[in-house]
Amino acid sequence: MAVLYVNDLAIPCKGILFDKDGTLLDLLETWGTWADLMLRGLENQLALIGKDSSGSGPGLAKVLGTVHDGAGRVIGYDPAGPLSMATAEETNGILAWQLYTAGIAWNEALARVTAIGKEAMNELRRQRKAHPLPELLPFLQQCAAASLKLGVVTSDGAVTTSEQLEWMGIAGYFDTVVTRDRVTHGKPAPEMAETACRELGLDPEETVIIGDSNADMQLGKGAGLRLSIGISPSGSTAHLLEADTVISGYHQLRLTI
Repeated sequence: MAVLYVNDLAIPCKGILFDKDGTLLDLLETWGTWADLMLRGLENQLALIGKDSSGSGPGLAKVLGTVHDGAGRVIGYDPAGPLSMATAEETNGILAWQLYTAGIAWNEALARVTAIGKEAMNELRRQRKAHPLPELLPFLQQCAAASLKLGVVTSDGAVTTSEQLEWMGIAGYFDTVVTRDRVTHGKPAPEMAETACRELGLDPEETVIIGDSNADMQLGKGAGLRLSIGISPSGSTAHLLEADTVISGYHQLRLTI
């Protein structure tokens, strides 16, 4: 059995589960671009009905938990906020609410947000916007050399997840991919991890999870996984309340056989 060394821990394990956004791929590079496109589209819709997006409450800059520069571009995000943790359906609801409160009927608001989202995803596909976190590839190579079974557990959908893993050139490392549309209960419920372990032929106590949100840590705890590792490239740890240990990057992980 391989041994995973992380901080001051040495953990025997046979498999690792990874969250996707913010754990495998650079969330800001992919979904920050998407958020820019979505918020710009929402602003255009509000302008069409004569509404100023900055005129009420905190404005659109706050609805997805994003941080913006002086030109309005997304340059950061709240790791405990919607951009990091919400499902596509939840995000559409948040954005449609902005149009509904501006006077657009709910069904029309949802239709407009869906159309904006389709255009935004087409642009991400055109640019193939998905880049792995630093040192991820060498770590996945270590995992392969150690014959670890790997899986992805993500709140994203199957199509987008498959595309992004392919764009990053890492799809072949994973023996199972459990997306939100494959389970009844999403994070932080344990169903995704339970499904992944079953499909990998792993016992939970010989499996580790790595994720960038506390929902990932709760997922690991609920499924009885051996270790829940939080990853936070920014170094902030306050949002990873239930992590067993926290790393800033994959350079802090090492495997031996």
